[in-house]
Amino acid sequence: MTQPVFVAEEVRYRYRDQPVLDGVSLVVRPGECVALVGRNGCGKSTLLRLLAGLDRPERGRVLLHGRPAHAMRRRDVARQVAVLHQQLPPMPGMTVRQLVAQGRYPHRGPLGMLWRPDDAESSGALHAAGVAGLAGRRVDTLSGGERQRVRLALALAQQTPVLLLDEPTTFLDVRHQLEVLSLVRRLHGERGLTVVAVLHELDHAARFTDRVVALAGGRVAADGPPAEVVTPSLLAEVFGVRGRVVTDAHTGAVRALADSPLETT
Repeated sequence: MTQPVFVAEEVRYRYRDQPVLDGVSLVVRPGECVALVGRNGCGKSTLLRLLAGLDRPERGRVLLHGRPAHAMRRRDVARQVAVLHQQLPPMPGMTVRQLVAQGRYPHRGPLGMLWRPDDAESSGALHAAGVAGLAGRRVDTLSGGERQRVRLALALAQQTPVLLLDEPTTFLDVRHQLEVLSLVRRLHGERGLTVVAVLHELDHAARFTDRVVALAGGRVAADGPPAEVVTPSLLAEVFGVRGRVVTDAHTGAVRALADSPLETT
């Protein structure tokens, strides 16, 4: 059997002395497209950071291709895993082309970046993300949707087999949400990427991924194909809402319809 990309075993993690993850176990295999879902503060982004080796679990372990992710050199991890964070840091004056070229750093290093500030890989990433026409624009002049696609181009420029996305549709209107997720799904199929995405909308998770992992109470509450996992019980137990689940006649995907919040006791 092919070695998993990620293995999380009984992971526990605290943030400011508050438990976030409490015994989470997860296996992600090559080529999977996985959504992490749950209520705000349930540990989705924390788990993504642990998978990327950016944080170390308090207990348990997280392996990347069989090695402890947090103990690997950052450059070695970056050759295997690209992370699309929720926001870009301020980059006054930097152009889109300059930003996307930073994705080549893990492969070329600082001297390589000076020697070849523009390369075919960066140009290919710009085209793949549909932002080649923005290459000369300053990043700080872009709209929210444009920035998201540029961030995706930055991740693609790393040319890694694994892509981790932390709420890639945050602050986007419906059209741009669909554009970004459709692009990720297309690239997943064309390049055989392994994708793990933190998604805020359960509908998006059911439509654009093959596996849904729901977190609640610091643990995995459900894990499986959307048609099996997305149920009225999941809506109630994980999201605290009363709702219905239907099959979309156009896409064939399951859809979660939230009707009302459940009363808390």
